Amino acid sequence: MTNPNTSIYLHIPFCKHRCAYCDFNTYAGQEDSIPAYVKSLINEIEFVGHRAGQMNIHTVFFGGGTPSLLSAPQFDSILKALRSAFTFTADAEISIEANPGTISPEKLNAIRKAGINRISFGVQSANTEELRMLERIHDFFTVIEAVSTARKAGFDNLNLDLIYGLPEQTLASWQTTLQRIVDLHPEHISAYALTLEHGTPFGRWSSKGLLPLPDPDLAAEMYEYAEEFLEANGYVHYEISNWAKNNKDEGGIMKDETSAKNSAFIIHNSSFVCQHNLQYWHSLPYLAFGAGAHGYANGYRYSNALRIKTYIERLSLPSASSLLPFPLSPATVNQHKQTLKDDMSEYMLNNLRLTNAGVAESDFRLRFGSGLLDVYPKELEELIGNGLLEKKTSESKIDSDVYRLTKRGRLLGNQVFIRFV
Repeated sequence: MTNPNTSIYLHIPFCKHRCAYCDFNTYAGQEDSIPAYVKSLINEIEFVGHRAGQMNIHTVFFGGGTPSLLSAPQFDSILKALRSAFTFTADAEISIEANPGTISPEKLNAIRKAGINRISFGVQSANTEELRMLERIHDFFTVIEAVSTARKAGFDNLNLDLIYGLPEQTLASWQTTLQRIVDLHPEHISAYALTLEHGTPFGRWSSKGLLPLPDPDLAAEMYEYAEEFLEANGYVHYEISNWAKNNKDEGGIMKDETSAKNSAFIIHNSSFVCQHNLQYWHSLPYLAFGAGAHGYANGYRYSNALRIKTYIERLSLPSASSLLPFPLSPATVNQHKQTLKDDMSEYMLNNLRLTNAGVAESDFRLRFGSGLLDVYPKELEELIGNGLLEKKTSESKIDSDVYRLTKRGRLLGNQVFIRFV
């Protein structure tokens, strides 16, 4: 297999307010540390970049937290450090997560000029009461304004993030949210079921009976409605929780459609799919920078120190870290050298999330030198028998068998994934 392009994830852990449901590595009230954090981030980029050799970067993702709290000059300095340390492809996708309440025309114009070409707005809901319950700092009017401002700044690739299965949320409320989101014409939509995580306010409140538990049957109904509604409105459901606009040419044929005459299995690829997330789902390498960031490259799964102060200290102190193997840095606190079994397992878990593409026998054999039925014969047979997986023949994959989740399998994904752990 030829060396694939690599991706970069940068974690920006600052927030104005930590939402009640959030269990990400984020911190509120520490914005005074942003300048020192950006300096440390650049130090880590330079440290890893010196050991990278020839490496082509085709996606960059600023996640958080609320990356949009950084100033435009800070983004510019980080991107300059990245371009100095690595080689970018000509059409690199550079994304930023943003809270609709933390952007301005001036900032969006500046970061677009710096090279950021994709924005993911954390909308979550179009319902005022639901946003208040989630402790979001914006309302839906702010979302409308943010989308309009982003368009005027030249952004033609927008994602809007949603959450469903909220306590006391109704199907009618969810339907209204989806309609209002579609009315904004984003190129990409993500929708995730709420999970009550241990250690979050939502988790504590629910354990004390102060917050109603989400209804799993209603959440499943919401998910099925989203599948049907978004497809009817021109979105391709390409991953369990993600939809991309079906970009058709004037003749009505999808520009990037991979197909073959009379094929039993056609893979639809919109140019608006999130290329960065595809890197994860295809189990391809990505470098990670920032506090709590997780990466996968050169056979290592690794993660950085969680706390902002610790991260800054680790990248400020002289050390013997020049002996660290690529891609580890002084901020690395956990590392695991992958085994073949690890890689096979993660490949199945990640690629099966792709609702259209699934896992192709030919791709698996090319990657690992063994066939799917050589490694997972019992698992595949039982999952197909239970109606959770389906097997198709794809002429676009040189007559390869392709395994993908059924509609029922998408609802019961964990029952599928656990078989490959």
